[in-house]
Amino acid sequence: MRTLLFVAALFFSFASMAQKVEPPKPAAPKAEPTKEELAKMKPEMTEFWDPEVAVVTPGQTPLDAPSDAIVLFDGTPESFSANWTNTKGEPSGWMVADQCVTVVKKAGGIKSKVELQDFQLHIEWRTPAEVIGESQGRGNSGIFLQGRYELQVLDNYENRTYRNGQAGSIYKQYAPLVNVCKKPGEWQVYDIIYTAPRFKEDGTVFSPARVTIIQNGILVQNNISLFGGTEYIGIPKYVAHGAAALELQDHGNPVSYRNIWVRKL
Repeated sequence: MRTLLFVAALFFSFASMAQKVEPPKPAAPKAEPTKEELAKMKPEMTEFWDPEVAVVTPGQTPLDAPSDAIVLFDGTPESFSANWTNTKGEPSGWMVADQCVTVVKKAGGIKSKVELQDFQLHIEWRTPAEVIGESQGRGNSGIFLQGRYELQVLDNYENRTYRNGQAGSIYKQYAPLVNVCKKPGEWQVYDIIYTAPRFKEDGTVFSPARVTIIQNGILVQNNISLFGGTEYIGIPKYVAHGAAALELQDHGNPVSYRNIWVRKL
């Protein structure tokens, strides 16, 4: 009995000591180099050679795909069928002619066979030269980044609509900084830098999707943080996902696309 009491007393003594041990203090911030230390530095001490920066050969013009790009559509029927399906994974009913692909009403949207996370996307689009309709009924389509986040395509040349629903907007979230739309029937360009959202194990957002968009050579979205997937009615929200396809929308108007290429980042 006396032995048990001694062991118990010893245990509580060590436990008490353990509770009194203070956690280590954080290291003090490193002081700035002194003038004497800077004087001893050599230029090569802040020069890094390895690993060497990868070489990518640019296209002949900014519109042309660089050497590391995945060409998703080069204007040929073979390129379209090799890289795109309808949203069910079946052959699409869109029309390929004159080096472009055009929405066929009621054929449904299309999606890329390649699935992407972060990327640089180049895509050219044209609304019909014949003006029919107004507001959202005039040259409407859309580019869905990862199939969820819509970059609006619309004829907004002298055609007013709600500001967060016009061309260059992230639909129902961010209006473009400026309206740079060309006349109906003229080709327009989107260059897009996209960072996919990341999610925690429980499905909540760790970091939101971000996007920068240049339309016709002019910045219209500057590294914006998205609120979630596109909703026509209601508030945008995130649903956890990984790599996903690009989608182009059939909104009933004969909008055309050409010269689509993407670089994985």
